[in-house]
Amino acid sequence: MSVARSVALFLVAALFEIGGAWLVWQGLREHRGWVWIGAGVIALGLYGVVATFQSDANFGRVLAAYGGVFVAGSIVWGVVADGYRPDRYDIAGALICLAGMAVIMYAPRGH
Repeated sequence: MSVARSVALFLVAALFEIGGAWLVWQGLREHRGWVWIGAGVIALGLYGVVATFQSDANFGRVLAAYGGVFVAGSIVWGVVADGYRPDRYDIAGALICLAGMAVIMYAPRGH
């Protein structure tokens, strides 16, 4: 699998997981109701499906690498959806997480 396809899958997974969690948050914390919560639960389930399309057969590796995407994506989601303004430490931390993701997923392993 190409790195580009793998990254695209991580981005789609992030959209479903972060979006799903945000919908549940909106349904419960912002009192938007069960339709929002239900949509969030469906999106979270789709995240699990998308993650299985990564070519690496190691669940732990894929989910660990996805963690870096989740951290950075959550900050971006907060900026776009909630007007959150990250500080330099948020940005530095997200970049460190993305670097970790790249090492975990794309380091040459010789197999």
